[in-house]
Amino acid sequence: MLEDNSCKQSNNSVGVAFEETIELLEWPRLCKQLSTFASTIQGKKKSENLDIPPDVATSRSYLAETLEIGALDEFIEGGLNFQGVHDLENILLRCSKGGMVSGEELLQVAETLRTARRLRRQIDDSLLRPITSSLFEQLATLPDLQKLLEFGLEDSGRIADRASTKLAGLRLQLNDLRSDRREKLQALLRKHSSILQDNVISERYGRPVIALKLGAGDQIKGIVHDSSASGNTIFVEPQSVIPLGNQIAQLESNIFSEERRLLALWSREVGENFSDLKYLCKVMLKLDLALARARYGSWLGGVAPSIFEGKDASFCLQEFRHPLLVWQERFQQGKKVVPISFEVADHLRVIAITGPNTGGKTVTLKSIGLAVLMARFGLLLPCIGTPCVPWCSQVLADIGDEQSLQQNLSTFSGHIVRISRILNAITTCPGSAIVLLDEVGAGTDPTEGTSIAIALLQVLADRAKLTVVTTHFSQLKALKYSDSRFENASVAFNSEDLKPTYHLQWGIPGRSNALEIANRLGLDLDVIDRAQKLMNHKGAENVNEIIKGLENDRQRQQDAAEDAAALLARTELLHEELLERWKQQRKKSADFQELGRHKLETSIREGQNEVRKLIRRLREEGATGEIARTTGKRLRQLQLAHSDTSKNINNQLWLPKIGDRVRLIAIGKVGQVVDVSDNGLQLTILCGVFRSTVELSSVESIDGLKPTLPEPVINLKIKNSLGTGTSVRTKKNTLDVRGLRVHEAQAVIEEKLRNALGPIWVIHGIGTGKLKRGLRDWLESLSYVKKVVDADKYDGGAGCSVIWLD
Repeated sequence: MLEDNSCKQSNNSVGVAFEETIELLEWPRLCKQLSTFASTIQGKKKSENLDIPPDVATSRSYLAETLEIGALDEFIEGGLNFQGVHDLENILLRCSKGGMVSGEELLQVAETLRTARRLRRQIDDSLLRPITSSLFEQLATLPDLQKLLEFGLEDSGRIADRASTKLAGLRLQLNDLRSDRREKLQALLRKHSSILQDNVISERYGRPVIALKLGAGDQIKGIVHDSSASGNTIFVEPQSVIPLGNQIAQLESNIFSEERRLLALWSREVGENFSDLKYLCKVMLKLDLALARARYGSWLGGVAPSIFEGKDASFCLQEFRHPLLVWQERFQQGKKVVPISFEVADHLRVIAITGPNTGGKTVTLKSIGLAVLMARFGLLLPCIGTPCVPWCSQVLADIGDEQSLQQNLSTFSGHIVRISRILNAITTCPGSAIVLLDEVGAGTDPTEGTSIAIALLQVLADRAKLTVVTTHFSQLKALKYSDSRFENASVAFNSEDLKPTYHLQWGIPGRSNALEIANRLGLDLDVIDRAQKLMNHKGAENVNEIIKGLENDRQRQQDAAEDAAALLARTELLHEELLERWKQQRKKSADFQELGRHKLETSIREGQNEVRKLIRRLREEGATGEIARTTGKRLRQLQLAHSDTSKNINNQLWLPKIGDRVRLIAIGKVGQVVDVSDNGLQLTILCGVFRSTVELSSVESIDGLKPTLPEPVINLKIKNSLGTGTSVRTKKNTLDVRGLRVHEAQAVIEEKLRNALGPIWVIHGIGTGKLKRGLRDWLESLSYVKKVVDADKYDGGAGCSVIWLD
């Protein structure tokens, strides 16, 4: 049963009120469901007998543990595994009192220590999981004790031979003696097979025997230990193996004594570490409970509540699903759970829920009570959004219905006794309380019952944090208009098919719809007509008409809100569609620009290739003036063709200028270009009071066009002279490959030759001459190398080679 430590109970009626409440709310059923998510035996037991946290700090700590270990459980593949954590309570108790436990129990201690060490490695992280990690600060996993037990015990719990030299020697002797005895018995079986009833060595009273036929006992001397039921077979231990059997019995006794000595030694070690082991078991249980809460909450689709303390703490639940009904829906083919939304302002103290019978009023009461208890214990709530739940020291209820198998209908006196206990509990125990009353004032004269109900609710409004009641009394519906601490709510009812919808409506009192329900159930029409006239005579019909009008207005508002939401959804879909089309258009524009850029680059490369051919023609020794004139004409044609292509391409591209408005892609803001760098690759943008220099590629036009990067200008320089004058060595046309290997130098020179327009000087040094010879041989094999010669004396001489291109 649930234990509440929130206050010292000075009156037995206080404890009775709380016990009745948890039974009425069916909290034990929820704990039973929670226990199915625990990983250990002790966790399952504790889940069914929970200790409610005594203060809000403990509740928040429990909730933090649930969230931290739940996130880790989802992150780890396969989740956290508590296999190997055993219930050591009885083992530790016996060892602490000097008792001795078995090898299997000692092995459970070792497995628990090993599993605790593994879990600490997985969980302990003070930055990500500060609450659960704090549990390991004082935790000792006792690796020496674990190694001692695992070394001395086999996986089955049997004491290993390596545990003791003496034990190993005794077992070796025992095996030898048993082997000798077995060989002697086998020899007897082969020798006297004719007088044997069976060729199998049996055992009687721990001694080996052979089965002889009746009357053949005098042929083999020994001790008769037993006979068959028919008397035709006797079981004899041959005299020749009796001394071996005695020695074996003595050895077995010695081995048993040695094993008991080792078990006693190890049990004493466990007892000496009683405190550390007890704390370790406590931490493992706490982690198992946190994991059970997390997995149960995940199964429910729950979210973490915000827990507030104080008289003005608000209460908000959005689409809360009763956890017991969720279980019933999934495992017992129950009806689909209808969620309820519950929002109470901090100044409200009493909520009166009205409406027809079987409309869901009692389920709403139980849902509220369970939500408070679940949040108090650190459980996730099956709702949406961010629920806000007040922390209350007491949850007290008087619910008299037949929805629980353990609860029968209560009489008026039973209600009064329960309510007296509730009032006494509120007075005796300090702190805020939530009170749940079902059909308050029912079971007696309606006039007197209404008076008692009104007086009771006014008292509870002064003493309790929140009181939620269900009622059919019309006078209770009017309390809202005379006291701002009261509010009305109702369960919806479908007037067309005369069935409840189980939805909770706020601000509007509900109708009992007794006449409509009676009519649907087949009550005599004469009775219904008379009842209708009596209601009209008493003016009740006017109240019901007003309530019905309010319900219709609320329904129209809800329909309008749903239409608005649908319109908003369609608008968002249209916006997404337009945005997708805009992105596609931008992509097409970018692809078109890329195609134009590719054409331009191809044209430039072709022009460059033709220019190189023309230059080579001009360098030929037999070049004439006619060749020079023809070459110059072709160069002018290439220049004009390139200018036309660039002009056509640029007509379709965009390049920002000073004064243009552009959009900064990184922040999505629009600014104005106030300056452009000389090379056109950087812009200075003014965006409000923000001025920044950005790269050209980081902006776009207002209509989404990407800027075109300025193409490099190609300047072709052709020598006027066709002579063979020597070029000048500079830093740009000189390579130093000293210290490199031949193949390394080849790679460097080849990269340089790709962009060379004149001779290249390569400094390779003299040395052994291996580098120079290797490079010369390689260069002479290249078709585009005209010749390779030593440099002038002042340019390096034999230590430097000049490469002339063809």
